[in-house]
Amino acid sequence: MVAGGAIGTLMEYYDYYLYGLASATVFPAVFFPGSNTTVGTLESFATFAFGFLLRPIGGLLFGHVGDRMGRKKALMMTVVGMGIVTAAIGLIPSADSIGIAAPILLLFFRMLQGLFVGGEMGGAASLVVEHAPVGRRGLFGALLISGAGVANVASAGFMAALGIGSEQFFMTWGWRIPFVFALVLAVVAVVLRSRLEESEEFKEHATLRTRQGSKAKRELPLKEVFRRPKNAILGILIGLPQSIAGYVILTFGLAYMVSKGTQAQVGFIGTMIVGALQIFVAPLWGMLSDRIGRRTTYIGACIGFALLIYPAFALYRTDVAVLIWLGMVVGFVIPGVAMQGTLQTMLAEMFDVEARTTGVNIGYQISNTLGGGFAPLIATALTAAFDSVWPVVIYAAAIAAIGIVATAYASFRPDVENAPRLADRPTGA
Repeated sequence: MVAGGAIGTLMEYYDYYLYGLASATVFPAVFFPGSNTTVGTLESFATFAFGFLLRPIGGLLFGHVGDRMGRKKALMMTVVGMGIVTAAIGLIPSADSIGIAAPILLLFFRMLQGLFVGGEMGGAASLVVEHAPVGRRGLFGALLISGAGVANVASAGFMAALGIGSEQFFMTWGWRIPFVFALVLAVVAVVLRSRLEESEEFKEHATLRTRQGSKAKRELPLKEVFRRPKNAILGILIGLPQSIAGYVILTFGLAYMVSKGTQAQVGFIGTMIVGALQIFVAPLWGMLSDRIGRRTTYIGACIGFALLIYPAFALYRTDVAVLIWLGMVVGFVIPGVAMQGTLQTMLAEMFDVEARTTGVNIGYQISNTLGGGFAPLIATALTAAFDSVWPVVIYAAAIAAIGIVATAYASFRPDVENAPRLADRPTGA
């Protein structure tokens, strides 16, 4: 069950980390060759940002499918779509071959990628949390982020291995291989997810809804979510810090260190190290949230992110590989993985079963669109405008502060065993 949920998260992060790595190092030259380095990077990150615009739509579409027709059906649809679209990106001819059609196709497939990924986390988080034993929701939810760690290793490892050869091969064909490989991951995901079963909680609700007749069937999950608008809005705000953490520290961070003269290969290897650590660290953060509460864990991680982002970028400027890798670990593995490992369980505990997939998707996907989608673009523009990384630090700290306040006011429904230990108010606002 966890493997079936985590494989989709693996694909989501594999595709998005891969696109982020390529946006920072390959796409400016392949799809925007007429621009200077800074403008080309901005144009490349703009396509990266546009991919997030359809994520909320995908969240609503596949959230409705998940809440009405079953989590499994929604998850099968999203993983197949992601595999096909990501492979298509790897097959787009360069701008030198087909001109302006190349960046247009890149943008088109990137937006489709956003549509399918928009429905992934809500279904996976709902399924995993609903199957989790009492008192272990945090751990089970965090295992999805372990899948993201595998994706980090796979995407960066592919790029690093292919980058060892000649630059001409890598820029022409090498970078395309990891994108096409997404089809293989999709096949594996379909096999694993074909064995998934709906949770007893969902089955009981579906049976009850059937007994209640046509009136219950006409009620939209979106309507159920906004019966408690406070949770929907706070879910979006809570997700903002975790949404920008990886894209500022890793995606923009790679472009930043390359602009300072560091070889992209160093960043690829650092991303692999981060991913490998993430596989093991994420469950630890999940278990901690089971013991001391989601709220306490998440707020602590937000504070850590605000405090550690400048030291991370200071290490990036050293052009010493070991110190750069340390910066990536300090900036992301400590605070970023803590936020990511806690968020999906928090969101799942904010909504009832009849609208849980939709509710999680709204919080997760809109926060990722408003935060993570534009983070590399904003960070690049701020650094170019002020010739300093300090505006990026202030920007990240402000987003972290928003997450802290939202988390403090949010209402969660922890499982029964944890209720006395978690200082979290029951849902009802």
